[in-house]
Amino acid sequence: MLTLALSKGRILEETLPTLQAIGLQPAGDIDRLLRVPSRHPEVQHLIIRPTDVPTYVEYGAADFGIVGKDILMEHGSGSLYEPLDLGIAQCRLMVAGLPGTKPLRHRRLRVATKYPEITRRYFAQQGKQVEIIKLYGSMELAPLVELADVIVDLVATGKTLKANGLVVLEHIADVSSRLVVNKAAMKTKHAALRYWLDRFREATETAHA
Repeated sequence: MLTLALSKGRILEETLPTLQAIGLQPAGDIDRLLRVPSRHPEVQHLIIRPTDVPTYVEYGAADFGIVGKDILMEHGSGSLYEPLDLGIAQCRLMVAGLPGTKPLRHRRLRVATKYPEITRRYFAQQGKQVEIIKLYGSMELAPLVELADVIVDLVATGKTLKANGLVVLEHIADVSSRLVVNKAAMKTKHAALRYWLDRFREATETAHA
């Protein structure tokens, strides 16, 4: 039995057509159940929060998983194999703020984000130290109420930024969903995992042909 960890939300929705194409569509209620069989008798799914997928795969609770590149960048993916970009749930990781936001000289820039590690590394590469304010949602509000000078967040269409009077200031990275694999499982269950990795790759190439 192989276990595939799936990220709840948008990634799961966009993963379903690929799972359907390779015969791994869930065979249970993905809205209520956390562990769901697939249509293939030798693969089951875990339906979990995206931020937990790398941990489940790293520690072997799942053999492989599907998760956004942003989560891998924040978590650190050195303990996982990352063999395939699925090309789904595409967006951009950006610095955003009010128009005309300029570097501050009298204090550190305050940055609101749910990606503290990415943010710290990004600004450190520019030789800047910033004050990071960890938020879990409603990121666009932070500059409007002067909680933070700028935000670091995912941007898909940019409509939410525009609606709140914010603009993109800097581009950090392009983000899409990746297939990740537990390193130990890749050795002990190599044939089975290789079979499904090849199916995912074929389905991805077909979808983007």
